[in-house]
Amino acid sequence: MFHQYYPGSKSGESVFTVDPRPIKFGPGSADETAHDAAQMGLQRVVVFTDPKVLNLELTRQVIHSLRRRGIEVELYAECLVEPTDASFLQATDFLRRHPGDGVISIGGGSVIDTAKAANLYARYPAELLTYVNKPIGAGQPVPGPLAPHIALPTTAGTGSESTGVAVFDLLSQQVKTGIASKYLKPDLAIIDPRFTYSVPPLVTAATAFDVLTHAIESYTAQRFSDRDKADDPALRPPYQGANPHSDIGSLEAIRLGGRYLLRAVRDPRDEEARIAMSWAATLAGIAFGNAGVHVPHAMSYSVAGLIRDYHPPGWPEEHSLCPHGISVVVNAPAAFAFTAQACADRHLEAAGALGIDTRDADANDGGTLLVEKMSELMRLSGIPNGLEALGYGSADIPALVEGAAAQTRLLRQSPRPVSKADLEGLYRSAMRYW
Repeated sequence: MFHQYYPGSKSGESVFTVDPRPIKFGPGSADETAHDAAQMGLQRVVVFTDPKVLNLELTRQVIHSLRRRGIEVELYAECLVEPTDASFLQATDFLRRHPGDGVISIGGGSVIDTAKAANLYARYPAELLTYVNKPIGAGQPVPGPLAPHIALPTTAGTGSESTGVAVFDLLSQQVKTGIASKYLKPDLAIIDPRFTYSVPPLVTAATAFDVLTHAIESYTAQRFSDRDKADDPALRPPYQGANPHSDIGSLEAIRLGGRYLLRAVRDPRDEEARIAMSWAATLAGIAFGNAGVHVPHAMSYSVAGLIRDYHPPGWPEEHSLCPHGISVVVNAPAAFAFTAQACADRHLEAAGALGIDTRDADANDGGTLLVEKMSELMRLSGIPNGLEALGYGSADIPALVEGAAAQTRLLRQSPRPVSKADLEGLYRSAMRYW
């Protein structure tokens, strides 16, 4: 398989890297947070969370155990769901005024990303856009290591506990963007599925589809061996393209999603399903943090950034927002129909991993079968039926295209080149699915 799908060439890249961080997984793992912090030599930590997660009994237990261990705790519980440039700066200011020798994040990807950003800008002060990905930001590399970071995800989806990426809404441009660096990866991820047992159905569905899109996008991404060989190892991008390492986690995450996603959405008491989806999220996070994601995520950034009047149940109601998992998956069927034309066999394998019987299917059926299965799972999980259900129409397409076209870091991972005209067609196709 290695030589068949990743053929060597004199001009193409022949090397990929694997940069893992420690992971502790399983029900009860959060109870060991204080032990792990002490083992890392932490004596004073800043705990990042949000108001809802702060009220969870398990969160209070973690904070209490840290203090009982003699570790000083400063608490920042103002993290936003779907963070912004303003909320990143607010969190950074808090960390500067209350410095510690490490940070702990307890929450979904928004909380973990906020802790990453605050940790970065408190250690290496700069204008916000300094480290933000080009072309929106200057794209300067993060200068070096950050303070130790322990991440405890409370949802099964973003994989932020395993990646070197922090994403936010840039309010002035109404678009999502991010920072990417290996130094942003948490030093330890503690994944305790018990946090997910109380997550409501639509939140479970949105985060679960983030898992699936992470896994399918990384499995179908441009091959690492199709990139030009790096002149300097330091210039290899964090998103390297699909490779033999990322393939392993991607496929298993897709299989777990196909088997357990609906069960986890329909019954929060189904602990087997919740544990399985937490593990799928971990695998997909490691995979896409190594290989990269592509078209659905690039399209999602403007979908989330331009949202006007959408208030999904289960999220804060004080302002309109489009949760990340929803903003991604509403584009996924249209995007996978497009990318399948470049690597139909990989899309067919993904469809088979989701549970479709592909024994009599032709490789060229991959895109169709995958799109049909994704749409079915979305409908059965209560995911909005395309962009129209989020309040978008054809008049919004030019602005959506401009926001997506700026995500060059993601679009270059597509197995097929993506033009602005392509993006226009994709957004039209994503308006409605059933």
